[in-house]
Amino acid sequence: MSLGDPTSDSAPFLSDDSETEGPEERGAGAGGQGAPEESASGVSRVRALLTVFILCYINLLNYMDRFTVAGVLPDIEHYFGIDDGKSGLLQTVFICSYMFLAPVFGYLGDRYNRKYIMSVGITFWSLVTLASSYTPKDHFWALLLTRGLVGVGEASYSTIAPTIIADLYVKGKRTNMLSIFYFAIPVGSGLGYILGSQVSNLAKDWHWALRVTPGLGLIAVLLLLFVVKEPKRGAIEARPEHHLHQTGWLKDLQALSKNYSFVLSTLGFTAVAFVTGSLALWAPTFLFRASVFNGERAPCVEGNCASSDSLIFGAITCVTGVLGVGSGVQVSRKLRTRTPRADPLVCAAGLLLSSPFLYLAIVFAQDSTIATYVFIFLGETFLSMNWAIVADILLYVVVPTRRSTAEALQIVISHLLGDAGSPYLIGVVSDSLRQTDSFLWQFRSLQLSLLLCSFVAVIGGAFFLATALFIEQDRNRAENYNPSDDEPIVVPKSGRSTRVPVSSVLI
Repeated sequence: MSLGDPTSDSAPFLSDDSETEGPEERGAGAGGQGAPEESASGVSRVRALLTVFILCYINLLNYMDRFTVAGVLPDIEHYFGIDDGKSGLLQTVFICSYMFLAPVFGYLGDRYNRKYIMSVGITFWSLVTLASSYTPKDHFWALLLTRGLVGVGEASYSTIAPTIIADLYVKGKRTNMLSIFYFAIPVGSGLGYILGSQVSNLAKDWHWALRVTPGLGLIAVLLLLFVVKEPKRGAIEARPEHHLHQTGWLKDLQALSKNYSFVLSTLGFTAVAFVTGSLALWAPTFLFRASVFNGERAPCVEGNCASSDSLIFGAITCVTGVLGVGSGVQVSRKLRTRTPRADPLVCAAGLLLSSPFLYLAIVFAQDSTIATYVFIFLGETFLSMNWAIVADILLYVVVPTRRSTAEALQIVISHLLGDAGSPYLIGVVSDSLRQTDSFLWQFRSLQLSLLLCSFVAVIGGAFFLATALFIEQDRNRAENYNPSDDEPIVVPKSGRSTRVPVSSVLI
């Protein structure tokens, strides 16, 4: 990703039609003539639309692959004979590699051809996922290693893809396209549970659940190479990259650390990552143990343990994701007519409303399966409201030359403090609370540890409320960003030239 990433500060995702138009919009309305076939981004309208759908397809595969393991987790625990703590490591090692490599790909994406970076990463990710499906029974460490390497490939994609969409569209069109892109997160996650459980059930072997996405990933690489065209960074926003000056990486980090909207929204999103990471790995297993505790099904003895629970949870995740992302964008759009702080307020409301429903879902699991699914449905719907909006906030409070770095930094922080450790933490707490290895305590210990999610959601809501205090000034600062502020000028001093920042002489 280069100088111009996801959204421009001058043209935020959820922006109104009154905002500054880029060349694409002005060309369409000038003199009653239609816009040229190729817009200022250098990509035709048809190819731009195809690019968005290809990126959505890859994002779908990304999350399908990520949560296929969760769909067959009881089978993996039975196969390797591991406890909850080691099971949680499967998600933790993946997130850790994904998290630490995101800044690397963010740096590369701001400076080099993005589609080639993504192509190499997706190829690597697909091959490693395929290799992980051949892990021997007595080599659990090999499964951990390969799941960690999968994060390498996924970091190359997740950091870069949103910035390409931002360089293809502005204003309302960008909002719509990014909403479609982020629909793939919950939908792909849900399909991962369904794919994992159903393929495992059909093949009578959980290893086959990991052999579907690699083939689909190689198809994605071909589509990237032969259909996607690299757009010009920032050009569509009337702020092309040759008018913006790249600054050093440390300078970028310093500027981002002073951007309170970025920092606080990132901390709020960290709470979202903690909750979704915990539920993503443990919810199907928790539902399975609840049904065993209630006497609704037999304990796992011969494998193929959680097919129905993963199927139902996956379907709920798909539906709630579509409802949550869509409703979050629409509510924010309408609320923006009343307040410019709509985005962080909607994110805060989503988290604060999800907390009690997730609490009730966990508590009611021992009494009513139907009530549990209803509360999970409501809790996940509210939790999903912020996905596209958080991305929107980042893109319009950060200038184009720093967006990939900001994306990468947000990934690092949200995963480091969020879902990198939360699955493992939930597993360790569950093991520590378990007094015996009975079915009662297998369920009860996991139930108590998952209650952490409700409290973390409240903390995340507070961070988004704090974001609302700074969102206006940070957005205005990004929209009125002057690159010359970062450049030194020469001022005579004692008969010789001295280089000093512009800001120090323009008082």
